[in-house]
Amino acid sequence: MSDSMSAAAPPDTEIQGLVRLLPSRMRPFALLARFDRPIGWWLLFWPCVYGLALAGGAFSHWPLVLWMLLGAIAMRGAGCVYNDIVDRDLDAKVARTASRPLASGAVSLKSAWAWLLLLCGIGFVVLLQLRIEAIFVALCSLALVAAYPFMKRITWWPQLWLGLVFSWGALVGWVAVTGRADTAMLWLYGGTIFWVVGYDTIYAMQDREDDALVGIRSTALRMGEQVRSGVAICYLLALAGWAMAIWSVRPQGQALVALLPAAFHLAYQIASLKKDGSNALGHFRSNKVTGLLVALACLVVGATS
Repeated sequence: MSDSMSAAAPPDTEIQGLVRLLPSRMRPFALLARFDRPIGWWLLFWPCVYGLALAGGAFSHWPLVLWMLLGAIAMRGAGCVYNDIVDRDLDAKVARTASRPLASGAVSLKSAWAWLLLLCGIGFVVLLQLRIEAIFVALCSLALVAAYPFMKRITWWPQLWLGLVFSWGALVGWVAVTGRADTAMLWLYGGTIFWVVGYDTIYAMQDREDDALVGIRSTALRMGEQVRSGVAICYLLALAGWAMAIWSVRPQGQALVALLPAAFHLAYQIASLKKDGSNALGHFRSNKVTGLLVALACLVVGATS
């Protein structure tokens, strides 16, 4: 079964390292949680670092950085399992997702639910490492997470909902350090939302034909021929939100210079993105670098404020 899983893996898989070494019976569960695609947990993790770093807690609260990385891996995996449980019938109709473990029958529905509970258990252990205010903020995201898989059926903007979910770590990271909400935190969250909308629109460009056939909605379809312009607007709004967050913490022009590397990287993405989506996957994955650059900007500003 392991050989057939590898052969049938979707084109954006990155089966390597520990995933490839797993016993054949465990590999489908690793694939179900997308452990073969680490880009997902990096994109969930970086907003947590934004909040911690810009609030000035990257060094004083450094163990939380590691805990949040573990939480991002576990909860991103849990989210993927839940999404596949909800979407198992739709996934079977889309070429890129038809070989997913649930859609292909490699993992039973009952086993998928058990795996989901185990991953949530790991997330709960991470949750207990936070201060009570941050625990409350983290729990408030559960309704958004539960509703996300259904958004592609009822709105052309499921990527915006994903932005609300994947950016939530910025709120948790900030409150974990400060114990309170703040204007800078809200700007940081807003900017990160538009970043997520932008990069997930790029990702959705791969599936436009299949999505149109089976009735799945996305911003990539909604934007049509203007998809590059749409992503550019999202990235500009992201940079504006991040800039306002930095300005709220340190109202000095030189503080905004820290965002220039991320701005140049996002500009390159737009300039080199092909309208047919043939290089969409590589551009989507490159947002791991964007996340790092923004995290470094938050670290520099937060540590000197």
